Amino acid sequence: MKKIWVNGMMGVVVGDALGMPVQFADRVDLKINPVKTMEGYGTYNMPPGTWSDDSSMALATLDSIRENGEVNYSDIMERFVKWTFSGEYTPAGKAFNQGNTCVEAICNYVREKDYRTCGKRGELANGNGALMRIMPACLYAYEKVLGEEWDLKQALECIHQISALTHNHLRSKMACGIYYFMMKTIIEGCGSLLERLQNGVDAAMEFYHEDITNYVELAHYTRLFDLDEFAKSREDTIKSSGYVVDSLEVAVWSLLTTDTVEECLLKAVNLGGDSDTIGAIAGGLAVLFYGYDSVPEVWRKQIIKEEEIIALCEIMEERFDVR
Repeated sequence: MKKIWVNGMMGVVVGDALGMPVQFADRVDLKINPVKTMEGYGTYNMPPGTWSDDSSMALATLDSIRENGEVNYSDIMERFVKWTFSGEYTPAGKAFNQGNTCVEAICNYVREKDYRTCGKRGELANGNGALMRIMPACLYAYEKVLGEEWDLKQALECIHQISALTHNHLRSKMACGIYYFMMKTIIEGCGSLLERLQNGVDAAMEFYHEDITNYVELAHYTRLFDLDEFAKSREDTIKSSGYVVDSLEVAVWSLLTTDTVEECLLKAVNLGGDSDTIGAIAGGLAVLFYGYDSVPEVWRKQIIKEEEIIALCEIMEERFDVR
């Protein structure tokens, strides 16, 4: 599969931009007046195609990897600081919609300059603010494993540490790890999307079951163990909150119960709640499977700074030259 960086990153950006105008909207209201295309001037009064903190933090991570040629955790945090206080990696020069856990971690880093301790560790630090931005870390780790420079354990250690920059609880790190495995099987696999995602979940469970200390946190993800059964879940049992487990579940459910990238992302964001982040999480996987060309052209044309983001991704494509 070619263009994994473009597909993965643009999927995050498109999903974010599609859901951002209706963030915090009630699901019942969206049944009456659903999102049908790329809209604007909603929750944050921004023009169509505007993306938010999800994409900004993912792009900061991507740009750090590009410039350094490797993962430098301190440099990623420095770029998060520039995003927060200087508006870098934003559509219009000003950060908005920052999550509380992310902001607290960034402020901790400003004071202490230690990436190992800035992220919150408590159980309440299990919002979706790490999962929403983890795509470039997953792609980089995948490339390192593919090139036989890293083994699987090293790949997951990297993903966990990038989560821990803001969300340093095992549950959040595990969500990012599960996302990595699903991304990997989408890229490498064959068969239906359900089959690829199930293979990813199975691989994640095999990895995490090797350490008994993971078992308690794994219990929070049991609904994903059997995706064929999970796909039959009623909509009213799917929660579109900012809790990381809910966010991963609703993204996967939207993927499993639709047949195109357009259907998937519209379904995800019209569930309301934390719609921009849910759109970003679902979008990364959906566009990896369907391809960026499958995103409606009218949506693609409205994405602010689309050409700049694609150019950044294409640098990574050329660097790794995936075939």
